[in-house]
Amino acid sequence: MIKLCGIKKEYSGRCVLDIDTVSFQKGGRYALLGTNGSGKSTLLKILAGTVKPTSGDVQSTVFDKKAIGYLPQKPYGFSFSVLRNVMMAIDNSPEREETAKAAIETVGMSSFIKADASKLSGGETQRVALARLISIKRELLLLDEPTSAADLPGIDLLEAALLKYCNDTGCTMIFATHSPAQAMRLANEVVFLHNGLITEHSEIKQFLDEPKSDEARVFLHHWKV
Repeated sequence: MIKLCGIKKEYSGRCVLDIDTVSFQKGGRYALLGTNGSGKSTLLKILAGTVKPTSGDVQSTVFDKKAIGYLPQKPYGFSFSVLRNVMMAIDNSPEREETAKAAIETVGMSSFIKADASKLSGGETQRVALARLISIKRELLLLDEPTSAADLPGIDLLEAALLKYCNDTGCTMIFATHSPAQAMRLANEVVFLHNGLITEHSEIKQFLDEPKSDEARVFLHHWKV
């Protein structure tokens, strides 16, 4: 579905991403794991097309921009109602409003449906932005820390919504997270980044049980109880 070849991204002469090759298959669920500054967000932005690589090639079978849903680390709400914010993503149809309301309910924001989306908290804004993404069928979801502003019940709710959406639509999901536990709950495969390099790409269980790189072993050590 997507293949990156020879991707490099530099800012002011500093290389923040250097990927020889990596592929993402249709219908897969991929966790991008790594510490701050490892290149996760930059990789998502390149996949979303919001940032161009300094060099390299992105090959994708997804040609319709609307088929790609991208959730940045700090999403925003437009200064009108939550309902209208979500309806923006949906083509005009008799069912448009009901479809938006269903997506809003899925992320637990029904009581805010008339609220000004620009005045919500960070966690609430994140939920509205996610509702906007899942209100229509997409081929690819790109999510940067999609539950970072949520409390524990909110994390459970949003993860359940994402899994159901992926199962219902068959879409590919690639998400950045700091949490191996979240990766285990949501992903089939892990792409582990360190200093802009992919040091591991494996199935989730193999990664958690037998990490191959020293960087991954150190990262996982800090999550052990």
